Amino acid sequence: MVIMVPPNKLAPDGMVGVSELVDRFYSSTKKVVMARGCFDDTKGAALIKNLAAKEPSALGLDTYYKQYYLCLAAAAATIKWTEAEKGVIVTNHSLLVTFNGSFDHMNIDATSVQNLEIIEPLHSTLWGTSNKKRSLFHMLKTTKTTGGTRLLRANLLQPLKDIETINARLDCLDELMSNEQLFFGLSQVLRKFPKETDRVLCHFCFKPKKVTNEVLGVDHARKSQVLISSIILLKTALDALPLLSKVLKDAKCFLLANIYQSVCQDEKYASIRKRIGEVIDEDVLHARVPFVARTQQCFAVKAGIDGLLDIARRSFCDTSEATHNLANKYREDFKLPNMKLPFNNRRGFYLSIPQKDIQGKLPSKFIQVLKHGNNVHCSTLELASLNVRNKSAAGECYIRTEVCLEELLDAIRRDVSVLTMLAEVLCLLDMIVNSFAHTISTKPVDRYTRPEFTDNGPLAIDAGRHPILESIHNDFIPNNIFLSEASNMVIVMGPNMSGKSTYLQQVCLIVILAQIGCYVPARFSTLRAVDRIFTRMGMVDNLESNSSTFMTEMKETAFIMQSVSQRSLIVMDELGRATSSSDGFAIAWSCCEHLLSLKAYTIFATHMENLSELATMYPNVKILHFHVDIKNDRLDFKFQLKDGPRHVPHYGLLLAEVAGLPISVTETARSITSRITEKEVKRMEVNCLQYQPIQMAYHVAQRLSCLKYSSQDEDSVRQALQNLKESYIYGRLS
Repeated sequence: MVIMVPPNKLAPDGMVGVSELVDRFYSSTKKVVMARGCFDDTKGAALIKNLAAKEPSALGLDTYYKQYYLCLAAAAATIKWTEAEKGVIVTNHSLLVTFNGSFDHMNIDATSVQNLEIIEPLHSTLWGTSNKKRSLFHMLKTTKTTGGTRLLRANLLQPLKDIETINARLDCLDELMSNEQLFFGLSQVLRKFPKETDRVLCHFCFKPKKVTNEVLGVDHARKSQVLISSIILLKTALDALPLLSKVLKDAKCFLLANIYQSVCQDEKYASIRKRIGEVIDEDVLHARVPFVARTQQCFAVKAGIDGLLDIARRSFCDTSEATHNLANKYREDFKLPNMKLPFNNRRGFYLSIPQKDIQGKLPSKFIQVLKHGNNVHCSTLELASLNVRNKSAAGECYIRTEVCLEELLDAIRRDVSVLTMLAEVLCLLDMIVNSFAHTISTKPVDRYTRPEFTDNGPLAIDAGRHPILESIHNDFIPNNIFLSEASNMVIVMGPNMSGKSTYLQQVCLIVILAQIGCYVPARFSTLRAVDRIFTRMGMVDNLESNSSTFMTEMKETAFIMQSVSQRSLIVMDELGRATSSSDGFAIAWSCCEHLLSLKAYTIFATHMENLSELATMYPNVKILHFHVDIKNDRLDFKFQLKDGPRHVPHYGLLLAEVAGLPISVTETARSITSRITEKEVKRMEVNCLQYQPIQMAYHVAQRLSCLKYSSQDEDSVRQALQNLKESYIYGRLS
């Protein structure tokens, strides 16, 4: 084995280079240092397009290019080294190339993330910023910390596959939903932890160069300020830890009990807190208001530890006081009683005067005048001078404080692993409590239920609802889905606007919610863990890659066909309608036949009524349709999914008439379509008779598969088997 790395000298300051990590952890493995120019993602993409045995578009390179630039860069270096080392040239179109994401998580490609509106709503420019809630991420984004929000986003993009971990989260939700005191207690305690807790811990992972007198000459104040802020934030977080311990003490579920054992019972946190208490003043707390934060940072270390620090503090207090006195003087001299003295980190102190208080022109003493809403912001030369002195004094405080904190920082760095665990725990609790549990608790009782998981059982959702749309439409109509090994394809039919696309998206979002460990909007649901979700939706030209609507459609379909596995969920919406009707139908039919030969679960929505003929030949196909009534030559959409195909005569023509097409045109179209339909009905009847015996056998297999995963008692299963046997013998199975 060989590990290829770029030159070590380019590692950023304070960070360990990749080369050093390889030396540390893989010392026995051969290491090759290659020029940074070899790690070029653009060259990598071009090489893979030339060398891949499969059609490049089927690899989804267009989709993955931005997402996996590091992967493509590594591929470029690997191929270059192989060719140079072995003295060979790799033949074009000879390599088998696949993109594999994390093996522990479900893989959702970038196109599917877009189609399913997981992170951003489609047509977000159309809806505007007020409609951000139209995506799953924004619907669940009630997290209180930056780390929790980031974890939620990562989970939605790569849901879990491990059923044990998913069930641990669901057990936790069960307890939170049944124990109101625990739920509200956790919600309140998590507010006590600063929202930046996870991000700030990175300051303790890396050790900067030692602060010496030579370094002090450089503008080191900003780095010191960040470090002091981190210590104050850590102190605030550790102060809140006993409160978390109190709330979690009696928690029953594995996840919360494990957090209590591994974090709340660990004495290292108390030890770190004690060390901080020896140096940092007890009254110092993390603050977000800029001047309060600056004051807290300057006075973080206890008085009397460093003489120079005490002098710098005196100077800071004097200039702050002088600034406020100056503002009072201006209020009296210029008769501006409503003048305020705000502060921000960029400008320091400045003056804010209400527009209505200014009579005529401002005196020439006021400079840097800027209108801001109903106020005027400005400064003066005296104020600017005091700002410089105040900032300089604060900078001196920061640098002297860092010198005082060196020993404390070294002690904290020795236990950085427990701080990392604390950050991860807080992010996880934030996601489960403030996002999942909060979302469920704000819905009416039993609207969201716990999903069940089996190793290889059916995908069954009873009365499922679209998680995003149901919050917009109060009268959302729920629908079911049932897929199993014996019935692994559902073809959904119905006119335009009957609800097919919404239904497809709904099933995928419910699966994603279940696999991140959240309750789902359904009366009941049981699933097998999905390893990949593929979608083929939408009708858009891709001008950047010189692809028409049909070409885009075919590239996406090719990617699905080449990458699908047995445990995938495939959702295809209107395949083949972007080309001629005969070719489109042929492609849709052959794609269905190919997918039927796999064990993957497939939902296929189509307008092509001829596709329902598949069910007469293949027993693992189930046809469903969205119910539509016709009243006074108008379509009345019920959005209700029903079994079997249903021919809605001339729905396209009815919609065309509503759009304003001339009557003479639609009448001619009616006579043409009736002749075509007559021939198709006759062929369907012949197929039904020919394939009936195998249909019966498959129906038996499907029921047996369901009984295999049933949680009923033995007598009930025996009775069901007896009934099944009788139904099969007398040919009453349907």
